[in-house]
Amino acid sequence: ARQYLVPRQTTENGLKDDQFAITDGAIREIIDGYTRESGVRQLERTIGSVARGVAKNVAVGKTKSAEVTENELEDYLGAKKYFSEVALRTQVPGVATGLAWTPVGGDILFIEASVSRGSGRLILTGQLGDVMKESAQAALSYVKANADDLGIPHDAFRYWDLHVHVPAGAVPKDGPSAGVTMLSALVSIYTQRCVKHTLAMTGEITLRGLVLPVGGIKEKVLAAKRSGIKRVILPEKNRKDVEEINKDVRKGLRVSYVKRMDEVLGLALSSKSKADPAEFFKVKDEDRNHSGGRDTPIAATVIN
Repeated sequence: ARQYLVPRQTTENGLKDDQFAITDGAIREIIDGYTRESGVRQLERTIGSVARGVAKNVAVGKTKSAEVTENELEDYLGAKKYFSEVALRTQVPGVATGLAWTPVGGDILFIEASVSRGSGRLILTGQLGDVMKESAQAALSYVKANADDLGIPHDAFRYWDLHVHVPAGAVPKDGPSAGVTMLSALVSIYTQRCVKHTLAMTGEITLRGLVLPVGGIKEKVLAAKRSGIKRVILPEKNRKDVEEINKDVRKGLRVSYVKRMDEVLGLALSSKSKADPAEFFKVKDEDRNHSGGRDTPIAATVIN
């Protein structure tokens, strides 16, 4: 950008080299907050918008030159279009960070799970596509089948409703790659163990707990690095995809490869619980008789 785009937009907008400059921080902020594309076309247009703003100020005598910093971008471009979700990362039970592929590159996404007294319903929200809904249902089936090994009381499924939400509800989401993230969020809420907030993951799951490879690994790894993630969990069969990424690009990012969900949970979950699951999901005898707890699975309720 600095070698080609900035000089070209400087010339095209009638400025001299000593009249317009833009800092590296401002260029990064344009990429993260205004463009987020796989190429550079929109980046060049946006740099051009900044250059035109400087040219206008020079023409009216407001300034003779300008070096635009990231803190001044809104004066030229208005409010940011994209916001990093890093600030939303929080270490509470039921929240896990995933990695997503989009047409304009990789991104991080959050899976949120919460429970409330009910009758065993599964509620899905966040504009989820059919494949993503099935991933949530598969994750819940795995958790139920392995409840004893995970230390989850069976009352948690009979007398409590589970709500799974993926934020940015106006944006449609689909695909199988959030499977490991959904399962981690579910185990987290049911065991009251937090998922480490400096960690992100991607991968498809099976009912047997296998972790299958997914696409868009390069974009996802770059998104993790950009978002300040310290460690990513990826399917073992995606190892070759990571090896194709320049080492300098992924420097400082720890990559763990897994074949099974128990490996994911061992890496992702904190060792201590925020609460004892047996006490957290405890149901009084009189409530058992009136709450309508179910022994058999029921269909998910999807609210888009």
